[in-house]
Amino acid sequence: MSNGKQHFQVCFCWSRVFKVRGGEIPEDIKKVFESYSMNDTMSMDGLISFLKKEQNEVINVNTKAQNVFNSLKHLNKFHRRGLTLEAFFKFLVGEHNFAHQSKVHQNMDAPLAHYYIYTGHNSYLTGNQLSSDCSIEPIKKALKKGVRVIELDLWPDITKDDINVRHGGTLTTPVKLIKCLKAIKEDAFSFSEYPVILTFEDHLHPYPHLQEKVAQMVKSTFGSMLFIPKSDMDVFPSPNQLVKRILISTKPPTEDSPSESDNKVSPERGRSENGLNNHNQQQIQLEEGDEDEVPKYRDLIAIHATKHKGSMENFGSHGSSDKVGRCSMNELALEAAVAEHSHQLIRFTQRNILRVYPKGARFTSSNYDPLIAWLRGAQMVAFNMQGYDRFLWMMQGFFRANGGCGYVKKPEFLLSSDGLCDEVFNSMALPVKKTLKVKIYMGDGWRADFHFRHFDYCSPPDFYVRVGMVGVPADACNMRKTKTVNDQWVPIWNDDVEFEFPIRVLELALLRIDVKDYDPSGEDEFAGQTCLPVSELKTGIRCVPLYNRKGDAYRSVKLLMRFDFTT
Repeated sequence: MSNGKQHFQVCFCWSRVFKVRGGEIPEDIKKVFESYSMNDTMSMDGLISFLKKEQNEVINVNTKAQNVFNSLKHLNKFHRRGLTLEAFFKFLVGEHNFAHQSKVHQNMDAPLAHYYIYTGHNSYLTGNQLSSDCSIEPIKKALKKGVRVIELDLWPDITKDDINVRHGGTLTTPVKLIKCLKAIKEDAFSFSEYPVILTFEDHLHPYPHLQEKVAQMVKSTFGSMLFIPKSDMDVFPSPNQLVKRILISTKPPTEDSPSESDNKVSPERGRSENGLNNHNQQQIQLEEGDEDEVPKYRDLIAIHATKHKGSMENFGSHGSSDKVGRCSMNELALEAAVAEHSHQLIRFTQRNILRVYPKGARFTSSNYDPLIAWLRGAQMVAFNMQGYDRFLWMMQGFFRANGGCGYVKKPEFLLSSDGLCDEVFNSMALPVKKTLKVKIYMGDGWRADFHFRHFDYCSPPDFYVRVGMVGVPADACNMRKTKTVNDQWVPIWNDDVEFEFPIRVLELALLRIDVKDYDPSGEDEFAGQTCLPVSELKTGIRCVPLYNRKGDAYRSVKLLMRFDFTT
């Protein structure tokens, strides 16, 4: 590539030459710049006016404008009197102008049951559910992406003297529990400071000495990071009260289990009046002087778990108890339940935690539609983080909300008792709250991140963008597409096409975006994707970074788009 041209060798005797677009700025952006500049320069006052009027910025606008100026001073494109068009464009496509919120901003003082929690399923698997390796690497990767619930299946090893983590009844190779615990300790709070919950699928009940060994490992590994309540809880503590704490959730051993024969848990636990119902008096430390003692296995369990079996008539039977806990069901059981028992599910999840997990037939580690569970208040919608599909992209996008901390506040209609959820289930009858207008200006970065023959062997790519909405049934719509820009690494859409999406339930609406390279002879090739929580979209002209199939951010690939809401 040289002199703005790119050569593609087609055969031995001839090649095709394409003009490479670089540094071109969309016409609409030029017009915006002209509106806020004088003599081809945008002053500080001009930038402040742009941020207020076009970007709808209202907080610390002067400071933001100064930060923009400071970030561009090292560029030749920066003029001492202000921003040139090129410098202004550099700001628009940079990290100071992303389309979504980057900080935790929701109320984090409500009980855990009031939040959706970023949850993994079989968190130790590297691939499929039948024969892939078990490893600490998927656990570490999940934690670094903000996942807050890690699932470990505990099995005795062949000697019955140690504990393996593996998927039972399959050919998956095991990994030692202690390695998993140490990896969790190392990365639990590398991305988010909010609590990590370990859900143990415990297959050690015939081996009580191994359960006690788990207790020793957990306490010695996590120490003061471990949250051990003094009594069964009648309300969950809040994420803020559990900052940098680790909680264990599993089914407790039965009272007559051999593991409880010595030093049996006091019957006062579970009947104590000193539960965690007073935010100012919550007891979230160990009893004084207990820090060096190893608690019994049962005592380590902060969130007691049960698995739903049988009809929905007795669902969550302990949900009517004074004490809170967690119940699990697979996606098929949930689908069967929602037809007639949605309200029962919602009532249960207002105080307790519901975990939904993939059906057993998902051997390839695929996933399911999370919205079915979210609409019924399920906090832990467990996903195969190695199942790279559009449902995982939705999950990843949903938890970009609230600064990506792994906890997203549930909508108020799922927490109230006044029947508002009836309207949501019949969402077609709901009024439109807002209409989102979306315009795509351009894309860039593929030439830097991909080999020049990655998309087409004989020419630059032919990109188009698709946008769509997922959410409650009335808000969901099919993907809509732009025109295809042929033979360009930097596609620009200098047209007036604008996509509109009427939205009734903002809290559960997600904007899906993907880019593809048109292939007339076969399937169009994937070129990037993202999913954005609509309730947190920043309006105006915004930079939208794109991600690969795995949900990892590309180094350079991005779109420049405009978002506006009308009521």
